[in-house]
Amino acid sequence: MSAPVTNGVVKGWCPDAWRPMMAGDGLLVRVRPPLGRLTRTHILGLCEASARFGNGQLDTTTRANLQIRGVREDSWRPLIDALLDLGLIDPDPTLEGRANILVAPEWRAGDATHLIAEELRARLSELPSLPGKVGFAIDAGVAPTLRDAPADFRIERAATGQLILRADGRHRGTPLVRGTETDHVIALAHWFGESGGAASGRMARHDASLPEWAAATTLPAVSAQRLKVGEHPFGIALGLPFGRVAATALIRLVDGETAVEAIRLTPWHIVICEADTPLASLPEADFIADPSSPLLRADACVGAPACPQATIETRTLARRLAPYVAGSLHVSGCGKGCARAAPAAVTLTGREGRYDLAFDARAGASPSSAGLDAAQILAHFGAA
Repeated sequence: MSAPVTNGVVKGWCPDAWRPMMAGDGLLVRVRPPLGRLTRTHILGLCEASARFGNGQLDTTTRANLQIRGVREDSWRPLIDALLDLGLIDPDPTLEGRANILVAPEWRAGDATHLIAEELRARLSELPSLPGKVGFAIDAGVAPTLRDAPADFRIERAATGQLILRADGRHRGTPLVRGTETDHVIALAHWFGESGGAASGRMARHDASLPEWAAATTLPAVSAQRLKVGEHPFGIALGLPFGRVAATALIRLVDGETAVEAIRLTPWHIVICEADTPLASLPEADFIADPSSPLLRADACVGAPACPQATIETRTLARRLAPYVAGSLHVSGCGKGCARAAPAAVTLTGREGRYDLAFDARAGASPSSAGLDAAQILAHFGAA
């Protein structure tokens, strides 16, 4: 099979391993690790493949996936073979496309999140054809942790302690009998398709009345506290500046004296390292261990020239500007806002090679100041 390359301007779908997207720096290949967890063997193999067949840069996403960047067209098939050998993608492209399952990253073996996610993965063939961005969140811990992460069908804990199935965009969910969770998720996915959900694209935009058996009656529990970098019961949680990590840095993390046996991906540009011993000091250019780091409040897409939609550089400016912004910062190469869907305290949007500045806004919002260059932005915030 040859790589089904796109021109990078198609909207409404997410690339995966079998359907890469052409970006400014080459093909972008998305990997969805089972349960969001990569063992040391996975990491070493993935990093070796990224350096050999791509440009050695890896991005994490808001769906807790990894994106291998800079893949050459003639290297795509060898990369796929390497990922298949590692067990990181499904040999069936259809099933791989359906495996858009976000798992609460602090699951433990045998708990409800783990068991439901494993069952849903085993039953991917029972799911209908769905729009490319539609996905599932298995968030069955004591309290929900994935409320702000993208998903359309959510298994969550209710305030009563019972599990519920909640359609995204609805404030309440449907109580579930233990052991029937996956049955109900699959059934609701079929209802979504049969009721015209493809035209809406996402559950939150689909205003059809839910079926009687899925009546939204029960409020979910209050969300758990957001994961923070620093010490963690599994070892340590480390931030990745703008969600990116070099393959060489990831290899050093697991192949030295750190005793990292696995990492868990999260939707927040944080990885949880399963480690029995404290980690040595790590350069902030690669990993963030300080919970007060201003980079943890900054989002920036890859920008120009790596993204053909972007007209401005993003991450160098975001690094310089972040210490001077009190709240959240979003630097977006264009109005799509891929790095952050929610409003930020300070938002910079690229337009025709310059920056539009807005406050408490999403990317592409009407600016308070338009057509600025980087020097003007830095001077405005006292960072020049």
